[in-house]
Amino acid sequence: MKVLIATLALLSAASPAIAAKAVCIQNRDIVSTHSDDGKLLSIKLRDGRTLVNHLQGICTDLRHEGLVWNVPGTGEICEFQQSFTVLNSGQSCTLGKFDVPASKPKPAP
Repeated sequence: MKVLIATLALLSAASPAIAAKAVCIQNRDIVSTHSDDGKLLSIKLRDGRTLVNHLQGICTDLRHEGLVWNVPGTGEICEFQQSFTVLNSGQSCTLGKFDVPASKPKPAP
């Protein structure tokens, strides 16, 4: 029992640190989304970056239809937390891990 309590205490202490590292984007910064296979979702942002998300599970209908984000009041879309609904079919899917492109070095003046 003591081991269980200690393990739960460690996990709860680590949870805020894990949540703090989650990659989030603002809904207003999304220009477009696209998926060829229902496993990866490409998200093009206003600043020119394209993020790729490894969806949790396969979102088969996403290949043929658009999506609607189920966004909280903050407008934040975060990996492993955000879900969306595929238009027409109503299929619900959840984001997984984002592949974040390396930032390009700024040119010297």
